[in-house]
Amino acid sequence: MTKNSLPVAIYYEHPDWFRPLFAELNARAVEYTAIDARRHSYDPGDTALAYSLFFNRMSPSAYLRGNAHGIFYTQGLLAHLEATGTRVINGSRAFATEISKAKQLTLLASLKLSYPRARVINHPSEAARAAEGLRFPIVVKANIGGSGAGITRFDSMEVLEKASRAEDLDLGIDGTALVQEFIPAHGGYITRIETLGGKYLYAIKVYTTGEDFNLCPADICQTTDGRELVRNACPVDAPKSGLRVESVEPPREVVEAVESIVQGAGIDVGGVELITDARDEIKDEREAYRRALYYDINALSNFVADAVNVVGFDPHARLVDYLLKERN
Repeated sequence: MTKNSLPVAIYYEHPDWFRPLFAELNARAVEYTAIDARRHSYDPGDTALAYSLFFNRMSPSAYLRGNAHGIFYTQGLLAHLEATGTRVINGSRAFATEISKAKQLTLLASLKLSYPRARVINHPSEAARAAEGLRFPIVVKANIGGSGAGITRFDSMEVLEKASRAEDLDLGIDGTALVQEFIPAHGGYITRIETLGGKYLYAIKVYTTGEDFNLCPADICQTTDGRELVRNACPVDAPKSGLRVESVEPPREVVEAVESIVQGAGIDVGGVELITDARDEIKDEREAYRRALYYDINALSNFVADAVNVVGFDPHARLVDYLLKERN
């Protein structure tokens, strides 16, 4: 049996997110195996190739759906597959970046890219001390989040100190969190740039609607004071979530920066989000991008809803083109 005669594996946790991908594969009569990450097993001693390609689509927000075990299990599975010589899309290095906001900031720092100032803590009692020297408001953000989960905003040191002393902070499933400056969004939007094969695919602006919402790093959220923020929706959910999206062409230097991020993280398919501080004096959009802060690195892209009308093409078609090329 040749490698190309083996099926493509799609390893997923949230089936609703991947229906367009499955539909594109079915339309092309591509043989594939859909693997439910919630219930799975493997033999570490089995070194035979089982798949021509393994596409990792595990989500860090799985713990919100009772699937935290899948996050930690996936790390071992990806390492095993790579050891057998299987081509893994969004492999162990990409996934390690996906599930650690702390690692993401270290990568950004190594690339000399700007990001919202932050400190990393491993105990709630450290939060107030870590916030010293940061500009309020700040957010305490779980290291493993996803979909904007596990974020609390504090508008003053007094409120943060109270929560810190009481150890009344949820640091998430790995007991690690960021204490990070909250960034109000210039123009009321963030920019998300999607990549494929380590290269630019498209970019969109994501806007909120209504005066009750602000944008903070990685999350569209209601303004609170020491309470968890409302989680954001993916761009694919924008129409039903009251969000507005539009296509945008960022400056070349921003595109190059994003490509350096995903290549540095080993991300084959993913996206990067950036934001400009509304408190800065901005003359025009080019300056807004020049002063942008990079804040969220994703190795899981659902793509934007109604993509053909928003960005002019179907990203899932290009994704399947890429998967077929990579299995050869």
